[in-house]
Amino acid sequence: MDMDGTHSPMISVIIPVFNASATLKSCLEAVVASDFSSYECIVVNDSSTDGSETIAGEFSTRILNLAVGPMGPAHARNRGAEVARGRILFFVDADVVIAADALRRVSTLFQEHVNLAAVFGSYDASPKAKGLISQYRNLLHHFVHQNGNPDASTFWAGCGAIRRPVFQKMAGFDEKRFPRPSIEDIELGYRLRQTGHQILLDKTLQGTHLKRWNLRTLIQTDIACRAVPWSRLILETKTLPNDLNLKIGQRISFALVALACAFMAFALAEPALLIGAAAALLGVMILNRDLYALFFRHGGLSFAAASISLHLLYYLYSGLTYSWAWTGFQIRKMSHVR
Repeated sequence: MDMDGTHSPMISVIIPVFNASATLKSCLEAVVASDFSSYECIVVNDSSTDGSETIAGEFSTRILNLAVGPMGPAHARNRGAEVARGRILFFVDADVVIAADALRRVSTLFQEHVNLAAVFGSYDASPKAKGLISQYRNLLHHFVHQNGNPDASTFWAGCGAIRRPVFQKMAGFDEKRFPRPSIEDIELGYRLRQTGHQILLDKTLQGTHLKRWNLRTLIQTDIACRAVPWSRLILETKTLPNDLNLKIGQRISFALVALACAFMAFALAEPALLIGAAAALLGVMILNRDLYALFFRHGGLSFAAASISLHLLYYLYSGLTYSWAWTGFQIRKMSHVR
């Protein structure tokens, strides 16, 4: 019970918002439609300029307007957590539509598993945004999480919850290191695991992603907001879990795509190397056959072929980014030794 005599909710749903007018209404409608009543909803408006605050005002939500910004979702989530009254902090992105039973599912999990510090889910297999890039990107995320280790090595804040005392003890998201959308949730997950906390990937906890992607935003986000900071985090923490995007099969696929590109580059001088390139790409196809089968089931042969091409491109630029980050890390390491 709070100081004013009112009962505290079990869950505080925290939604960081920056210019999310295209998706926020659908996001909040899903929260309001929940079959679980012991919750509060906090919308943290990170200095939006598109009317997001007005949309939030149409619902029974607490609106926290940040005067200076935008400061990024890590900052916004931390400010929401500071005013939250729930025992559980449930972070939901403004472009995610949670299922009607999501809040009840989260509450039950924390009650049944007393040692559980955090839980997160995944996007479902029915992304709303049309177009090849959007469908491919959201299905890839769905597949990776649905095939992840339930005893998770990290955290995801798009649809993820954490006990408030644990969040406070960990000092929340690292808003200074991540002033824009990045891997602030992954980094928090690393810290949680390093301090012995249990994180669960609940594959039944799903939400529909509404975000629209194009090729530019896809590559820019994957490299600048994920591959670069994640590579640096791996090198700094010396932590490379066999999970999610970092499974051994994924690492081998990175190497095989790089090998195939090298073979094709030298095939102008030695055409026989094309056989090696084909063999390397065949290896990638075998390692990723379940994902590529999902692409085929979802959109047929043409969609699968285009999505596989995008996935090979993803392996190429992600692998090159890690190599670049590793080289820079080694140079800085040697300079410090000197």
